[in-house]
Amino acid sequence: GDPEAGEMGLAAVPGRQAAFRQGLAAAVQYAKEVGCPRIHLMAGRVPVGADRAEVAGKMEATFIENLRYAADLLAQEDMIGLVEPINNRITDPRYYLNTPHQAAAILEKVGRPNLKLQLDLFHCQIMDGNLSRNLETYFPLIGHIQIAQVPGRHEPDSPGELNFPYLFKLLESLGYTGYVGCEYAPKGDTMEGLGWLRSYWERRGLQDGGTSKATE
Repeated sequence: GDPEAGEMGLAAVPGRQAAFRQGLAAAVQYAKEVGCPRIHLMAGRVPVGADRAEVAGKMEATFIENLRYAADLLAQEDMIGLVEPINNRITDPRYYLNTPHQAAAILEKVGRPNLKLQLDLFHCQIMDGNLSRNLETYFPLIGHIQIAQVPGRHEPDSPGELNFPYLFKLLESLGYTGYVGCEYAPKGDTMEGLGWLRSYWERRGLQDGGTSKATE
């Protein structure tokens, strides 16, 4: 969409289907060039002045239509589409997709195996908490994980509500083998802020880069 016009994705915005498809085609080309097999299909915002409850049905229908179109297009490229719930309590009050429960229900209605849940634990904690059970419940749908500490949205070892060593072990126990995206705002320098990752590797007996010391 057009960020300067207040748009944050178009997939669930009625009347913007043509623009969504145009943006998707461009995203696929970029993804192919950089070798990225996953694309975040952003739902978008409830239109200004509209009542969320009144437009919910139309927005869901638009979302399902666009997701089916996207899934079929992405399947031709062996790519996965991702949908991400973004909290509407702090980050974006007008964003349409807000909880993993809502996302899971929509993915079930869409019925395409190459559409997955992009679960950002920052947003999930703010909207619902209960992270252990939510990860276990929605794990079969998860295609990507993102992290940030709550409420400051900084590094995972910064002061906050989430116990990331526990959450990382839980993800491992569930069999998660994908990337964990660090979608946080560093409190200071980016490289200095990555000290938490080096410390985590050391506690696990790993070297920088996550390789085992025993195999080096």
